Amino acid sequence: METVNIITIITIAFLGSFGHCIGMCGGIVLAYSTIKINPASSKVSQSIAHLLYSFGRVFTYTLLGAIFGGLGGVVTFSNNSNGALLIFAGVAMVLAGLSLMGKIKFLTLIEHSFASSSVYKEAFKKVLHSKSNTSFFILGMLNGLLPCGFVYFFAITAASTADPLYGALVMAIFGLSTIPAMFGLGFLTSLASATSFRNMMMSLSAIAVIVYGVYTIYSGYSYIVNPKTSLTNCHQ
Repeated sequence: METVNIITIITIAFLGSFGHCIGMCGGIVLAYSTIKINPASSKVSQSIAHLLYSFGRVFTYTLLGAIFGGLGGVVTFSNNSNGALLIFAGVAMVLAGLSLMGKIKFLTLIEHSFASSSVYKEAFKKVLHSKSNTSFFILGMLNGLLPCGFVYFFAITAASTADPLYGALVMAIFGLSTIPAMFGLGFLTSLASATSFRNMMMSLSAIAVIVYGVYTIYSGYSYIVNPKTSLTNCHQ
C-alpha cells in the first residue's frame, strides 16, 4: 500500500480516539453499558460485550472503506477537489469541537437530522434494549453509520487509495485503532458519570478535535498550493 502510511493512520486514529471518539460516541457506550450490561456479570462477559460492539463499528467502517476505495478508483479527484474535501472535513471537526464546548449546536443538528430516520431510530432502540451478544455487534454497526467528521477524513483517505481492498484496509486499521479508547471507557461507566470527569473529558475532546481540525484544514490548503503533494503525504 504505497500511497498510505499505515503508521500515520494508526497514530492519528489512536490519539484522536481519546478525544474525538470519546466525545462523539462516549454517550452511546455509557448508555449500553448501563442498559445492556449487568454490573454483576464477570469481567470476561463484559469484555466480550464491549469487544463485540467495537468489532461491529470496525465492520461498518471496513465496508465504508471498500465503497470509498472503489469510488476513488473510478473518480479522479483533482488537486483542488482533494484539498477542498480536506478543508471541509477540517471545518466540520472545528465546528464539532466548538459544539462539544457548548458554544454552538452543530453536533446536535447533525445527530437530529440523521436520527429523524424512523427506521434507524427504531432499529437502534430495539438493539439497545436487547441483551443478546449479537445485539452488541449490531449496535456497533449502527454506531458506525452515525455522522462523524473523523470518519469522513479517513473515508477520504480510503478514497485516495483508488482500490476497494486498500480502502477497506485503511478504514479497518482506523477502526481497530479506536478500540482501546472505547473499550476502556466501557469499564469507566461510574467514573464517566461523575460531572467533573465528564466535563474534563469534554474539554479534552473539544481541544483535540479543534486542533486536529485546524491541522486538517492546513493539510487541505497545502494540497491545493502544492500540486505534487499526494493526499496521504499531506498527513505525514
